[in-house]
Amino acid sequence: MRLPTPEPGVDAAVAWVGDYLRDLCCDEVEASSLRGGQTEADRRLASLDISGYAQRRNEVLPVAKRGATQLSPWLRHGMLTLRQVWDAVEGASARDREKYRDELLWQEFARHWYAHLGTRIRSGVRHELNGLVGADWLSGLRCIDFVLDELHRDGWLVNQSRMWLASHWALRSGHDWRDGEDYLFRHLLDGSRAANRLGWQWTTGVGSSKPYGFSRWQVEKRAPELCTSCPLAERCPIEDWPPPVDAVPVVPPDLSRSRPRYAGPSVAVVTASPEAVWLTAESLGDDDPALCSQPDLPALFVFDEPLLGQLRLSSKRLVFLTECLGDLATRRPVEVYRGDPVEVLSTRSVAVTHAPVPGFARRAATLSPAEVHPWPWLSQPCEGSIQSFSAWRRYLSEPIGVGPQT
Repeated sequence: MRLPTPEPGVDAAVAWVGDYLRDLCCDEVEASSLRGGQTEADRRLASLDISGYAQRRNEVLPVAKRGATQLSPWLRHGMLTLRQVWDAVEGASARDREKYRDELLWQEFARHWYAHLGTRIRSGVRHELNGLVGADWLSGLRCIDFVLDELHRDGWLVNQSRMWLASHWALRSGHDWRDGEDYLFRHLLDGSRAANRLGWQWTTGVGSSKPYGFSRWQVEKRAPELCTSCPLAERCPIEDWPPPVDAVPVVPPDLSRSRPRYAGPSVAVVTASPEAVWLTAESLGDDDPALCSQPDLPALFVFDEPLLGQLRLSSKRLVFLTECLGDLATRRPVEVYRGDPVEVLSTRSVAVTHAPVPGFARRAATLSPAEVHPWPWLSQPCEGSIQSFSAWRRYLSEPIGVGPQT
């Protein structure tokens, strides 16, 4: 079903989601405090300042003390690329630049890892809970309640807060990490099965050798005012480290000794003349390679009704995506649909940018796009291991200035 093209602006986006996508949301329709769209992404990139990042990236409160740049929602949906942000911090101090770029590499590794392993990163993994009986994480703890309030209000959290939730949910309360990961994925504007799921596995010990133990010590160090105002301060249930748990680890295979199949084309593959550009949620920016190659064609976006009906994302995330489309529509024609992307696009000849996610591969195989453009990798997929971040780094390619480590 074709829908009206969204008008620009947050109020218009909220009204549009309320009219056309309300039944697919898990909550009442409202916007985050973060604005979607290329215009906002460009503004944030132009003002990017990572001074003090290495020292302050893990700070939670006060907010003014945080070092996190909050660019992840625009990176997640392709309005900024990792390459653009990598280049933008060239002039920063060596310490801040190295630490910030290390975090960008972690994001890149997550994309390689997820694209190669797909749904295997979720199946067959569990915690042995050693008899723990878990309670819900809405426990009355000021630290947990504060983080959840911020998640529900803004759809964004600093990395330290994400680790608090993951550790509290899986290691202390004894819940299945996959349920907690699903919850954050549903509410985060930057929710991605790559970065979000990798982060949960690393924090809970499923994908790392040592889990992250959340306790009062971290709160007093990163947000001390939460402890002083907590009604449980005198009988803090997280005073000590959580009890040990055993985790069944994820053991990914090595990459094959050839260009990995998940990488997509290294140059544009053209089989016919496109009539439109198909945009995916992975790549909604003005610099999307397919958009750039076809500046005179309309852009098409499909809100995937079967998938969204299953995921039940927060309305804030759908409003953010709608803002992106409304902003893009001020610069070129945009067509928006609701339905199954394969059915909607089955009669259209489209250009598209390869997206390194399993869902794209399935749909593209059925649709056979007229043009498929390369994904803008920060580091081109290459031979080597994705057993761990450190192993993967040994095989980094030259374009980002970091060759194989010896």
